[in-house]
Amino acid sequence: MILVTGATGNVGREVIKLLLEGGEKVAAVTRSPATAALPEGVHVVSGDSSRPASLAPALDAVGAVLISPRAVGDAAAELVALAAERGAERVVLLSAATVEFGGGERRFADGFAAAEDAVIASGLPWTCLRCSDFAANSLAWAPQIRAAGVVRGAYGDAATSPVDERDVAAVAARALVDPDHAGHRYVLTGPESLTQRDKVRLLGEALGKELAWEELPPQRVREAMIAQGHPEDVPDRLLGYLADRTETPGPSSDTVATVLGRPARTFATWAADHAEVFRG
Repeated sequence: MILVTGATGNVGREVIKLLLEGGEKVAAVTRSPATAALPEGVHVVSGDSSRPASLAPALDAVGAVLISPRAVGDAAAELVALAAERGAERVVLLSAATVEFGGGERRFADGFAAAEDAVIASGLPWTCLRCSDFAANSLAWAPQIRAAGVVRGAYGDAATSPVDERDVAAVAARALVDPDHAGHRYVLTGPESLTQRDKVRLLGEALGKELAWEELPPQRVREAMIAQGHPEDVPDRLLGYLADRTETPGPSSDTVATVLGRPARTFATWAADHAEVFRG
């Protein structure tokens, strides 16, 4: 059995799908089983990943664990220790490229680094997936694009190599079942460096229409995100990272292709596959 935390997130859902397709038994952790809409065949675990004791009964039959820091919070060390005690044989962590390459406020990278330290200290075979920004982050632009064909934001020239969350999930699924990936810190990015303006252009091409980027002052963007109900750390995380990426582009790697034996998906491919979300 493979336990997946963050089971209802973009990566978690795809990991579950891939594991089930590969014939693996999967336990998916969710706080809200009734609304999680998880696929048939998965064992649904009602619990809170940030409170590992709530998962204790489910860990007895688990051989590998996928840890999503967003779901687990500061409890990574407690969860992986409990999993090890119950007989788990492998742990895979969704981490961030900022641990190695920096960018944004250091406290956010330090949080991922602490989670990496926790899984390494557990004594279990481990794999850390240091991810670039997800292509799926662009879904936040969908309301603006549907309403007016304009994306308003800060740091339009910030350049990263966004990774398709499906590629992250594919690497995670491999690492969860194949011991050859133990002991690796994989940097996962997309195949090309793109500015935010580039991404808006590619979304327009996928939609068959021209979209515009409108540059706004960072403070105005931050205020708008807070007004929309985002916690303060969300704009702090986003804007700090983009500010640094205007000076130095984010990393690019070929790790996805190396692990999966096929090219990493481009942002253009991601945009075409998700075009309906952005249509008015």
